[in-house]
Amino acid sequence: MADLTLKALSKSYGETKVLHGIDLDVADGEFIVFVGPSGCGKSTTLRMIAGLEEVSGGEISIDGRVVNHLEPKDRDIAMVFQNYAIYPHMSVKKNIAFGLRSSNMSKPDKEARIAEVAGILDMTDLLERKPSQLSGGQRQRVAIGRAMVRDPAVFLFDEPLSNLDAQLRTQMRLEIKKLHQRVGNTIIFVTHDQVEAMTMADRIVIMKDGHIQQIGTPDEVYHRPDTTFVGQFIGAPSMNMLAAELTDGVLKIEGGTEIKLAHEATGKVLLGVRPDDLRAGAEPVLIEGQVMLREPLGPDTLIYLETPAGEVIARASGRHPPQLGDVVSLGADEDCLHLFDATSGVRLP
Repeated sequence: MADLTLKALSKSYGETKVLHGIDLDVADGEFIVFVGPSGCGKSTTLRMIAGLEEVSGGEISIDGRVVNHLEPKDRDIAMVFQNYAIYPHMSVKKNIAFGLRSSNMSKPDKEARIAEVAGILDMTDLLERKPSQLSGGQRQRVAIGRAMVRDPAVFLFDEPLSNLDAQLRTQMRLEIKKLHQRVGNTIIFVTHDQVEAMTMADRIVIMKDGHIQQIGTPDEVYHRPDTTFVGQFIGAPSMNMLAAELTDGVLKIEGGTEIKLAHEATGKVLLGVRPDDLRAGAEPVLIEGQVMLREPLGPDTLIYLETPAGEVIARASGRHPPQLGDVVSLGADEDCLHLFDATSGVRLP
């Protein structure tokens, strides 16, 4: 196991700069998830850590050792790819053993290590099978086993679940999280799926356009987003944003009501409030709208309202939700209201 440090890490392709000075300290044994939209730089960052992309600027350190100019095989890392990258002509056992091809371990020690990894991944009965005889989840476990068998300092996962169906994704999320709790290696995990990020990470690194928007625990990025981008990217459905103006501690919502707040800022702002925090009939009332669409989810129903400030989404009871056409007043507790600068999108202190 090891810690990992990225210091002013940047990447350019010719004149095009795709990473703009990434700084990150990862503790020994921490599970870090990079998340963001396509093209934000998360996979490029992972490939630079792995040594598969050249560093344009800055430093990558693993366990206190700068690895910028080391070959991937010399960095004490192991990578699990989106497409498994396992050999179809080899058995499960031989695929796992391939991770030890450059090891100086004796044959008995290699056999013991393969058996240990297969046991951890619950694959002991599958060792003689070929990949074609395995499910997608089992093939992904083979790829993880080949990485695990080396006992690397850092595991790198590049969207490993994106090729699986919804049920398998949920199952593999749990398996990878349990695996981390059991073996304790440092893990860097890249995904575009914010649900994977929220359910797996110790801390989440949220990226946009080659910049880090926020680093924090799942609780921090959900309940206290640093920017409007984070507020709307994290959470499903995303955070509602209402145009408003703050003057002398009074927040006037465009098309809505006035609310007294303990806040010294003045000027145009965006009021962020999550659908989960909006409640029909709650005080103080923020805005009123007509229900135009409903999405039943079983225990809850998402309601989409047309308001003077635009579309607003709220979560209502699944048993007795408002009906289409109903006019509903929505309110939220003050500690659930998030204020952002209307121009920069940055959270107001």
